Amino acid sequence: MYRFLLTPRWWGINVFVLLAIPFCIFMGSWQLGRFEDRVDDHRDAEARVASDKREAASPLEGLLPVTKATSGKQTTASGRYDTQLLVPDRKLDGKDGYYVLTLLRTDSGRALPVVRGWLPGAPDPAKVPAAPAGEVTVTGALQASETPGNNGVSARGGLPAGQTAAISGASLVNLVPYDVYDAWVTLNRGDSGMKAVPASAPGGTGLDLKAFQNLGYTAEWFAFVGFVVFMWFRLLRRELEFARDAELGLLPEEEQEEQEETRERERSSPSGV
Repeated sequence: MYRFLLTPRWWGINVFVLLAIPFCIFMGSWQLGRFEDRVDDHRDAEARVASDKREAASPLEGLLPVTKATSGKQTTASGRYDTQLLVPDRKLDGKDGYYVLTLLRTDSGRALPVVRGWLPGAPDPAKVPAAPAGEVTVTGALQASETPGNNGVSARGGLPAGQTAAISGASLVNLVPYDVYDAWVTLNRGDSGMKAVPASAPGGTGLDLKAFQNLGYTAEWFAFVGFVVFMWFRLLRRELEFARDAELGLLPEEEQEEQEETRERERSSPSGV
C-alpha cells in the first residue's frame, strides 16, 4: 500500500521536505540569534549609559563626531545661552510633556543644543524658566542628533514658532542664524527646578522595530516547519485513502482507471521492481 512512496512524484516531495525542514530551522535559529544579539546590545548600551554618568566629563570637541562609543559620554562646554526652543510630545516617567532646549553659543562660533530639562503638559513659553545669563559651563551626557520618525521622535510639521519636533543640527540650523553642532547635551541636573532628561542609548542598540521583526521572522520560520510536516502527512493520508478506495473499488471509473495506469507504470519502472 505504501509503494507509492517510491514513485518519482513522492521522491520529489520527500526530498523537498527533508531539505525544507532543516533550512527553516536554521533560518529560524538565525533570526532568533539576531534578536538575542539586539537584546544583549540593548542591555550593554543601558549599562554603558549608567557607567558613563560616573565618569569625568571630557571637552566636547574631543568626543565629536558622536558615535556609538561616544554617545552617552559625559562632556562639558562653556558659552552663553541664546535661542530657546520647546520640543513637544516628549514623555518622562509615563507623563506627557516637553523638553526645554536652549542653544549654547560657544567660543568656536557654533552653538550646542542643550536640553535644560523637562516640564509636564503642553508647551507653554510662559511657564519656562529663563536661561541663566552670562558665561556658563554645562555638564551632561552627549547625544546624537535625532531623526524625525525614529525612536518615538515626532515627525509632525507646522509647529508654532519657538518649537521644534526633533533635536537635530540639520533642523536647528534653519531656525537660527549661526552654525549648530550635529549633537546635543542633556544636563545631569535639571536647570531651574525642571526634571533632568535621562540620556538614551545610542541608535541601533535598542529594542526597536527591527528587533521585534527578527522575533516575528523567527516565529514564521518555525511555523513553516510545522506547515511542511502537516502538508506531508495530509498528502500521505490522502494517498492512502485513494489506495484503499481503489482496492475496494470505491473510486469513480475514471479515477480507478488512472490508479490502474499508475500502478502499471510503477510495475514497469525500475523502482517498482
